Formats: sequence, C-alpha cells, structure tokens
Amino acid sequence: MKMERTEQKEREFFDSVVCVRRVTKVTQGGKRFSFSALVVSGDRCGNIGVSQGKGREVSLAIAKATARARKNMISISLRGTTIPYSVTGRHGASRVVMRSAYKGTGVIAGGAVRAVMDVLGVKDILAKSLGSSNQINVVKATLNALAQLRSIQHIAALRSQSPAQIISGAHHAAE
Repeated sequence: MKMERTEQKEREFFDSVVCVRRVTKVTQGGKRFSFSALVVSGDRCGNIGVSQGKGREVSLAIAKATARARKNMISISLRGTTIPYSVTGRHGASRVVMRSAYKGTGVIAGGAVRAVMDVLGVKDILAKSLGSSNQINVVKATLNALAQLRSIQHIAALRSQSPAQIISGAHHAAE
C-alpha cells in the first residue's frame, strides 16, 4: 500500500495554462488588481483535472490552480490514441462536438479543446467548438463530453454481458 502512494506521487503530470484574466475590484481607495488562471493538468494516460485559481499575482494564481487540478483528477476511457465514439458536451452557451479519428489524423481542435486533449494524451481526434467561445465554458463543455465516455468493459458490466457479446451484438445489429 505504501508503494502505491509513492508510485502515484512519482507519476509525471503535464500542465497547460488555458487562460489568465486580470480582475479589477474597485474600492474607495482605488482599484485592486488580482488574477484568475484556468489550468488543465493530466498524465497523458487518460487522467485529467481542471481548476481555476485566483491570486494577487499571476504565478500564485497558476500555482493554486495547478495544485487543485492535480488533486481533483478524473479518469477518461480512451481507445488507443482517440476516443471510443462520438460525444457532445455542453456547458452554459458552449457546445463541443468530438469524434474519434483514424491514427495519424492528429488533433483537429481549437485552442481550449486542444489544451485538454494534449494533457489527456489524445493524439487523434476531430473536435468543433460551437456557441460561446468563452474558454472556461469550452473547457467545461469538453470535460462534460469526456465524462460521458464509457469503456466496453464498463458497458458490459452494466449489461451483465461479456465484451465479446456486445461486439458481436453490435455486428448483428448492423446487418
């Protein structure tokens, strides 16, 4: 048990700062500036965390966001270097449509979605961001779509079947 914890801490994380915003609070004495940073953190093996950090300096905001993102990671089901099937995610007025792609296609996605895919370890995907281009909402919509993904083992367990039965059933349904 002790070895598992040390292995988990030695795991290498990759961070991407999606956006940094300057926030102004107007007080009686003048204006007070602080910064808000959105950071995406992952291990390029299907685990990802997203968080926002706020602080009086940019480096402090990024450090807070990075620490929180690494703490709150979720696991995403991938199929090789892509996603298993097409999904759509929504958050606010933002919508992200993602489709699996053949090996060698690359990451065809916009800035915020590309940052998520990079730290997640997805190398081949087609993605389109629709609606609001607010980076925070686009990242949350992307995570919403990724959270909908299930592995064939998980679906088989839900249906009380083996993965082979599901594959053969899908094949017969297509005929």
